[in-house]
Amino acid sequence: MGDKGMKYEELRQRQVEENKKKIELLKLNQLSINLQESTSPKPSPSKQSKRKARPQEGEMVALRRSSRVANLPGMNYKEVAVYHEDVEKRPRRAYSQRKDLMDRVYASPEARAYAENKADAVQAELDPKFPSFVKPMTQSHVTGGFWLGLPTQFCRRHLPKRDETIILEDENGDRFDTLFLARKAGLSAGWRGFSILHELVDGDAVVFHLIERTTFKVYIIRASEYTEDDE
Repeated sequence: MGDKGMKYEELRQRQVEENKKKIELLKLNQLSINLQESTSPKPSPSKQSKRKARPQEGEMVALRRSSRVANLPGMNYKEVAVYHEDVEKRPRRAYSQRKDLMDRVYASPEARAYAENKADAVQAELDPKFPSFVKPMTQSHVTGGFWLGLPTQFCRRHLPKRDETIILEDENGDRFDTLFLARKAGLSAGWRGFSILHELVDGDAVVFHLIERTTFKVYIIRASEYTEDDE
């Protein structure tokens, strides 16, 4: 019994020593891990703040919607210019240095109405066999983009269905080529030169008389001709 007791005690003591070694080894490993974590570089808060948040799945996004434009009624091709009475008080943007924008002319409501009424009178004297319409000029027509949209119904009834050159003939008989964009129903290339050469400004009214398939006779009525005596 004594020998057996000694052997058991030796085995137990040996097992205890082995367990101690394992515990010490585990402590060393954990200490090594802690040292690595403490010495590894961490991203700065400033860099984290610069990261852009990714859109999350299912996130709702507001859509921009355009309003519907009412069709022009019947055979009346006359257009009404949209303007504001206090438009001349609008501040000009500091970054815009273009001459055509800096020297903009804004017509008064009275001058605008005078030009449109006189244009209606000119149109009434034209040969009705050839279709015509009155176009009041706004800033988008005579400065900046120089895009001239034409009455949609007029284009559908009387102008080509594909892009084609449209000739503008002024009252002096001079002719100017412009590009008609059928899908957009307007004049693009060439209109800018015509507008600048004839010094068109906001408030003027232009009568377009379609004397040939792709030729307009053009009559210009100046808003600047308005005086208080015309009231």
